[in-house]
Amino acid sequence: QEFRVYWTELRGTMLFFYDDKKASTYSQKLDVSSLTSATDVYPDENGSAQFILMLSNGELELKANDCECGKEWRGFILTVTKLSVSPDKSLLPEQLTRMSEVLEKEKKRRIMLNNCSSTSLNTKSPLSSTLTTMPACFYAVSRQEATEMLEKNPSQGNLILRPGSDSKNYAITIRHELDAPRVKHYKVMSKGTSYVIELERQVTLPSLQDVVNYFVTQTRGNLKPFIIET
Repeated sequence: QEFRVYWTELRGTMLFFYDDKKASTYSQKLDVSSLTSATDVYPDENGSAQFILMLSNGELELKANDCECGKEWRGFILTVTKLSVSPDKSLLPEQLTRMSEVLEKEKKRRIMLNNCSSTSLNTKSPLSSTLTTMPACFYAVSRQEATEMLEKNPSQGNLILRPGSDSKNYAITIRHELDAPRVKHYKVMSKGTSYVIELERQVTLPSLQDVVNYFVTQTRGNLKPFIIET
């Protein structure tokens, strides 16, 4: 069986796959929150390690450089999906410590997401039905809340997609460092099946993910989506 090589990142319960280490945007992503089980890590004839994630809608076979790396990946994935540290006795103490730290971050992330979802649902906004298809940097927060999130957590990113003030459209909030930290907000208008960024010259794009990617590419990666990492 052929495997395709990716640089992979685990954020919350989402796996992001990058074509190379320097890529600023991912090429594919997979939500593993529906994980039912994972096989043990087993070595192949080349010294690599493989394991299979059993998801409610299928299976995903993964290969790591070696058994230790494979067990670590398996452990982190189980930790964030099952909300408990993996009981694998072959894991090192420092690995278990890191997984415990990740577990606490994941619990906090879910509390924040639940609060954001509740806010959106309570306002009966049309955005609530599309939360599951939003870019990873979408948060149902106000202009002020987005600003505070960026100021308090600069290492997590500097670009947030959020609902617009009218609850019908969207907005991008960014925080960038020039002579001093500066926060800016950009309107993103929903027009049919497209989205229009309100700049000096309007930019029309087919999806909200393309809107996020536009800001990233236009700033040559200086803007990075704000992701609450685990």
